[in-house]
Amino acid sequence: MSRQILDGEDPDRLYTVTGGRSRAEENTFDLVTLIVSESDPAPGMQSEYVKILRLCRYPCAVVEISSDLGLPVSVVKILLCDLLDLGHITARHPRSAVEKARLPSTETLKQVLVGLRKL
Repeated sequence: MSRQILDGEDPDRLYTVTGGRSRAEENTFDLVTLIVSESDPAPGMQSEYVKILRLCRYPCAVVEISSDLGLPVSVVKILLCDLLDLGHITARHPRSAVEKARLPSTETLKQVLVGLRKL
């Protein structure tokens, strides 16, 4: 486990929470990736998963989840990977919405420019 352990945090607890894993897939989430719950918590689900699903009823950034849970971002990313793999959450980077937006064609922009010059 990385040395990003918060003051007073028990390393054994973090080891247990993550099932002994110390890294998540690096490209899956960054600090501003928005997480949204796609299901309600299931009976018997690990308490950290339950908290994440409840926090993310509305879009919530990874860094906010980390802060609210009081867990290092690296641990939260591992938990989020699990929830994503199980289909309990969706993840979207804010930039992805902008990238998917269609820009007007070059021809349309030229016509707008011509129209503005005529004013």
